[in-house]
Amino acid sequence: MVKLKCRMFEESKKSTASENIIITLLIFFFMFVLIQLAESIIPSIMSYDELQLRIAAEGTADIKRSMEIATEIMMQEKYLIPTLFCTFFGTLISIIYCRFIEARYITSMGMRKKKAGIHYLQGLLIGFVLISSLTLLSALFGITEINLCKSSNLSIIALMLGGFLVQGMSEEFIFRGYLMNTLGGRHNPWTAVIVSSAAFSLAHILNPGFSFLVFINLTLFGVFAGLYMIAFDDIWGACAIHSIWNFTQGSIYGISVSGTGENESIFRTTAVSSSVLLTGGDFGIEGSIITTIILAAACIPVLMKIKKQTSAENI
Repeated sequence: MVKLKCRMFEESKKSTASENIIITLLIFFFMFVLIQLAESIIPSIMSYDELQLRIAAEGTADIKRSMEIATEIMMQEKYLIPTLFCTFFGTLISIIYCRFIEARYITSMGMRKKKAGIHYLQGLLIGFVLISSLTLLSALFGITEINLCKSSNLSIIALMLGGFLVQGMSEEFIFRGYLMNTLGGRHNPWTAVIVSSAAFSLAHILNPGFSFLVFINLTLFGVFAGLYMIAFDDIWGACAIHSIWNFTQGSIYGISVSGTGENESIFRTTAVSSSVLLTGGDFGIEGSIITTIILAAACIPVLMKIKKQTSAENI
């Protein structure tokens, strides 16, 4: 197995984080719930009246149905866009926690100035190529069909881009900058990568269409993002990959992003095959076996880069 070594983990060793992995995960769970609450306050206030009207109109007291109605409402662009921008609170709370509770410098989260812009732009390109590759392969093999939308609201799409840039960054700061690097400072680096990736995947467990293959694919995405951070010793490239992956998937190709439904897009990708294994079902293409193959393949060159760097340091 390739030895993982990076400056972020070394810097995180100086934190006040517990050496007990169970305690670390319990604290993270509490912080994650706190972040979810903070991110939901503004969108909840905005959508409250519509939610009450819908529930009253259906005359339902069923909790499950009420949650379904709430999800349907929140997927409307007038609420979804503010929701994406409100994920900034996830980034902010993660930074505050790591800096003032764990008492570690923000550089240990991957926040470095050196080559930040270059790494971010490089990440945008890689993320676009990855999601485009699996989308086009899916269409090439007749699993899906891609059609140009007759009309697209470019203003909405531009706002979605801004929202996804914030949202992708937030999830990277929460699961990689915070959790992975906290674990990396106290435990085996591979443990840090895999556990944080599994946590990232499980955070989507309530999304429509979540399945075992979805769990594997999201964990693989987390592993790829974690290894990418280690390879480049900062968080910016991973943030860019995550953001552009979601934006291109949802607002360019018109695919449901992690089961959240379809939104304004330039193209519309529809399933031709009836196989959930190939299409991803309700979760979208992230639940497809093609995504498994693409993400597994993407990890290889990143591992090679890490191995090369480690070998060079040992000379």
